[in-house]
Amino acid sequence: MNSDTREAVGAPFSAAAMEHARAKTWQAVDNIAAAIQPGMRESEANVQGKAILEQMGMDRIWHPVLIRFGENTLRTFKERSETDPVLGENDIFFVDLGVVWDRHEGDAGATFVTGDDAEMKRCAEAAKTVYDEVASHWRSTGCSGAALYDYAAGRAQAHGWRLNVDIKGHRVSDFPHAIYKAGNLGDFDQAPAAGLWILEIQIAHPTRAFGAFYEDLLV
Repeated sequence: MNSDTREAVGAPFSAAAMEHARAKTWQAVDNIAAAIQPGMRESEANVQGKAILEQMGMDRIWHPVLIRFGENTLRTFKERSETDPVLGENDIFFVDLGVVWDRHEGDAGATFVTGDDAEMKRCAEAAKTVYDEVASHWRSTGCSGAALYDYAAGRAQAHGWRLNVDIKGHRVSDFPHAIYKAGNLGDFDQAPAAGLWILEIQIAHPTRAFGAFYEDLLV
């Protein structure tokens, strides 16, 4: 484990519990995405998402359930949706979850498409592709968190998308990670340790009003 205090963990922490939280959160992402259908309002999807988490037996959420439809996929976590759009037959949405399972934090997010809009499908796939490329770069180089996001911007551009540089990843651990004041992954000047950092990728279409999001634990 890196000795940097920004990577501190609590007494209950275990890598196995973090992996369990990760797996449960991805299961929840898939369950929630499967329940979202055209004709549903964004606000309804967010309420339904929390209900599904409760049904799955979560300890609690550590950040609000965030589901974005259509143009709202361009908005960052801190930006509120200005409207409450209805999901269309050919549309795009993402699910972003921060959930505590057995005292450990899971955080996962992915983008989904309804219908057959080819550019929306390509955008959703590209967010995952850029994530995979950046995670692979981290494993092979051991570069800093800041360098990871420089690399991410280049990879997004190479695929024809624009990276939202205001999204920079963050810490997770046994709940609550916030007491360690670790800051953003994109500002971390050392090599991030495995199992402690969430890599977030948010991209935008160069001309149309939608984007895509993908995040997962760096392991």
